[in-house]
Amino acid sequence: MAATHSLHLPRRHARHPGQSPGRRPAPRNKVARLDEQLPVDHRLSRVYRIGAGLMGLVLVAFGILGLIDKIGIFDTGGHTIAGLNTNGALSILSICVGLLLFVGMVIGGNFASTLNMVLGIAFILSGFINLALLDTGFNFLAFHMQNVLFSFVVGLMLMMFGMYGRVSGGLPHDNPYWQARHPEEAALEERSRSRRPSMPIAPP
Repeated sequence: MAATHSLHLPRRHARHPGQSPGRRPAPRNKVARLDEQLPVDHRLSRVYRIGAGLMGLVLVAFGILGLIDKIGIFDTGGHTIAGLNTNGALSILSICVGLLLFVGMVIGGNFASTLNMVLGIAFILSGFINLALLDTGFNFLAFHMQNVLFSFVVGLMLMMFGMYGRVSGGLPHDNPYWQARHPEEAALEERSRSRRPSMPIAPP
């Protein structure tokens, strides 16, 4: 009789070591992967793409105009393009950075965001370094003060585009970066939304 009764006892789920009784492990991978790769069709990815594309277009156009004028590689004679001093080296460097931003625009997602931030920091550092080299013999890129200011502006714009919706203390809970940093809370909210009864459709 006892053996027959034991067959109808409910089966208990296997419990991992250290897990409290009656509590199921929270899903981890489903949310944590969002921080590794933001979906390319997410609205944040579009912002990163637009930022990288616009800044890349400006730099490529500036570099091409400098090459068309056939300015020497390290010429510091004061040739200007759109009000900015330039030479062959600065033109080539601008085209290379602009093409790299175009790659970020095509890939999108976390890659574009990170690329925007990294290049933004690089432009700001370049502004400070070239500011210190303005009146020296090491000013190989023919920087003038307007170039320094332009470098600061481009750096701040790239950082703004790269950090948008990613680096903030008040991200909405549907933001993938917030979900990746708070996996347990995101899982609880997802379960509560799935349990919420749907509104009945009124008959015509």
